[in-house]
Amino acid sequence: MEHGGGLPRGVAAPPRDPPERCPPLTRRLNLSRTLSRGSRRRRRAVRQTGAPAGDIELLARVPYFASLRAAELRKLASRCTSRTFGLETALFEEGEPCHGLFIIAEGAVEIRQVSLRGREQVFHTEGQGATLGEGPLFDCGGYIASAVATKPTRALFLRRADLLDLCRRHPDIALAILKALARRLRHFAEMVSDLAFRPIPERLARYLDALPRRPGNTGTEVELPLTHAQLAARLGTVRELVARAFLQLEQGGVTVRKRGRVVIRDPARLASLARGEP
Repeated sequence: MEHGGGLPRGVAAPPRDPPERCPPLTRRLNLSRTLSRGSRRRRRAVRQTGAPAGDIELLARVPYFASLRAAELRKLASRCTSRTFGLETALFEEGEPCHGLFIIAEGAVEIRQVSLRGREQVFHTEGQGATLGEGPLFDCGGYIASAVATKPTRALFLRRADLLDLCRRHPDIALAILKALARRLRHFAEMVSDLAFRPIPERLARYLDALPRRPGNTGTEVELPLTHAQLAARLGTVRELVARAFLQLEQGGVTVRKRGRVVIRDPARLASLARGEP
């Protein structure tokens, strides 16, 4: 017997219990962050048992699933989870891991980023039938931006494994997603070009020129219920420069801003500014 109460020489020690395995640090951090955020969100998830007819019709209108037959659409709808989100509630946040595809059934959602200094950039706004989160599904990275409900919203959620299985069985779905991602890449490239090369009045002119128009008492009108701060978040600038750009357009006789709308007095000049012509 060895000193200190050890085992006799040549006698093997009994096997020890294996140490408890902890999840990787990044996984623990993500879990903690998700749980803390989840406690703040007013959202509810409901597993579809018998898929509502409205959800099946919604999926049928999504371009990705246009090639699916009725039976496949019903099965797909049964695999979705219905989630509801209150006003200004995040569907997902920048940096979070992506676990599936969101399909907006009702409401509206903004895709936005916020800098460390609090400056906001809105990339685009989506409504019924839009899909969110395709990119991170394929590169296994986190979301590049946050998705926030701008009105009470309901969305269907399809798990990543189910979507990838669909892509393997239906190559048309994979090609449709690829086409959508290419359009978004083009949109972001145009946004980068605007931020790098276009002055604020041109960005504002381009934004106004793209809005749907209607005849008014004093000229063509466009609805614009956004504040200067909200518009600045879409143009990649600050509200003071948006106010200055509106003043330049008014002094040039191009537009006049009224409550909730803009009167376009010189549509040809607005279009010329939107194209970057002097």
